[in-house]
Amino acid sequence: MQQMTIQEAQERVDRWIKTYGVRYFSELTNMAVLTEEVGEVARIIARRYGEQSAKPSEKDKSLADELADVLWVVICLANQTGVDLTEALEQNFAKKTARDSHRHLDNEKLKSI
Repeated sequence: MQQMTIQEAQERVDRWIKTYGVRYFSELTNMAVLTEEVGEVARIIARRYGEQSAKPSEKDKSLADELADVLWVVICLANQTGVDLTEALEQNFAKKTARDSHRHLDNEKLKSI
């Protein structure tokens, strides 16, 4: 499978929406859809890694597919609000590095595991 950059993913989602999706849902609708998709990820994680047991209808749910659904909607929101996710992620790395460069390394709670 061919890998794609974040920019290519944004462009590809945009082409798909304009070809098959007619138009983007509103930002508010996409925020609701994102919440729904994150809930589906949470359900799988809770059943697979937590104490809850899965219903028979949930046993074949794909975590990868649900995470991809989350990413899809995040990309839609970025596209329709003019956010370059590559640039935003680079800035986020810089922010986290400046803020947290020693915080986790010095966290005694993390060292005890």
